[in-house]
Amino acid sequence: MVKLEKMNSSEFQRYLRFAIKNYAAEHVKAGNWDESEAVGKAAQEYEKLLSDGEKTANQYLFTIRDGEHEVGIIWLAKRSSEKGFIYDIYIREEHQGKGYGKKAMEEIEKEAKNLGLKSIGLHVFGHNAAARGLYEKIGYTETDILMEKKLT
Repeated sequence: MVKLEKMNSSEFQRYLRFAIKNYAAEHVKAGNWDESEAVGKAAQEYEKLLSDGEKTANQYLFTIRDGEHEVGIIWLAKRSSEKGFIYDIYIREEHQGKGYGKKAMEEIEKEAKNLGLKSIGLHVFGHNAAARGLYEKIGYTETDILMEKKLT
């Protein structure tokens, strides 16, 4: 049974170390940032968004659990009285492909409704076909698409 539990301080610190490196790598892979500056830029963004760590107002960071096992994380932000935004969802590699992402998204929708939210947005990197497929299956629609061509 999948459930979401608010992150404690040690879980948050572990998540933050992982997330900064992962976010930096995704931006490098997408061609947005140079590798040499990526970790610094990612750290700045996380500091801005989570200035008070896991206790930052309107930021809801959860550990995704199956029983006692930690299978991933999900982060929901309340951006306005009606709109939320999922900044991050990550299922550990050994648990991917087992339906945890879908279940976590269902659970975060319940949390969002409890907060009075009417919609949830998210960002997905264009190269992440698996995530895009999941989001489309559970009812998310594209609202903006950025495209780029490298000139040689």
